[in-house]
Amino acid sequence: QVQLVESGGGLVQPGGSLRLSCAASGSIFSIGTMSWYRQGPGKERELVASSGAHPHDSAGEHPDYAESVEGRFTISRDNAKNTAYLQMNNLKPEDTAVYYCNFVAQTTSWGPWTHYWGQGTQVTVSS
Repeated sequence: QVQLVESGGGLVQPGGSLRLSCAASGSIFSIGTMSWYRQGPGKERELVASSGAHPHDSAGEHPDYAESVEGRFTISRDNAKNTAYLQMNNLKPEDTAVYYCNFVAQTTSWGPWTHYWGQGTQVTVSS
């Protein structure tokens, strides 16, 4: 099995920054897409950023962002550490949410690609 552990959430003032981390452990053969989702109060879970696997670019292949965070958030990955990061700058109150990481991974070379989720980390933007 694969476990994802997130860290880096907290309380920050509007305009501030946070960096989230998500580290995978367990029986990992390969990790493909790494993504960050969030779920605000009373809202559905939404995709924030995603990054496909790339051997040399820390941003990954085809990084993609929700329109609401484009230019403020940056996704990156360290494939050697099986870790994804989300750098969040110029945070706004509407960014308040529980943030979840999602990895698509294989536990063997012949096994299926499976989605794995972190437990979530709270980000609160408030003065």
